[in-house]
Amino acid sequence: MKFKGIIFDLDGTLVNSLEDIADAMNSVLATHGYPTHSYESYQYFIGSGLRNLVSKALPETLNDDKNIDLYYQLMIVAYSTNCTHKTKAYDGITELLEYLFSKNIKLSVFSNKSDELTKKITTDLFPDIFDPIVGLRIEALKKPNPSEAIAISTKLGLKAEEIIFVGDSGIDMQTATNANMLAVGVSWGYRPEEELIATGAKFVLNTPLDLIQVLQLNEANILT
Repeated sequence: MKFKGIIFDLDGTLVNSLEDIADAMNSVLATHGYPTHSYESYQYFIGSGLRNLVSKALPETLNDDKNIDLYYQLMIVAYSTNCTHKTKAYDGITELLEYLFSKNIKLSVFSNKSDELTKKITTDLFPDIFDPIVGLRIEALKKPNPSEAIAISTKLGLKAEEIIFVGDSGIDMQTATNANMLAVGVSWGYRPEEELIATGAKFVLNTPLDLIQVLQLNEANILT
């Protein structure tokens, strides 16, 4: 079956947003006199939504729902004003998207970042490329729940088996598998290759343009 659509994760897949996210959370922590964290630490905080990231970044003594809600709101305010300050597309992403667009492959974004921020960052950095753009609206529907991915396939007018799901984390690979889509990991993101393979990645890309080879294998009927 020929692949006709691709769903991309956002953070760690299309864009390197690590420093903007970390800077926003660290600014909140520092303002209130709490320890901050390194960029390396934030690689493991990212992936399950910003509320979960706030929970991981807060001191253990503050890790209750009331404080998480409070500092999440403060973090969102800090991050919303600077969410594209340092964030940029990874090398090769623009060229890949141009190729895919030229081949009339339908392109979508699905992120565990809030829906508003997902749409803002995606449209600011990649105008008129992705539709639909879906972020987190309901906590119960965040990845690896496949419901939103399946809904995207319906909006694209495609079967789930006709879609490649590209991401940088085990959560993305689990989402792809749960949705019956081809799970493709990327090695340039926030998680190690071992995690991607262990959670179902059928391919791991070393550069964005490697995705073209996956499509060509499919066209040659090497993939089933």
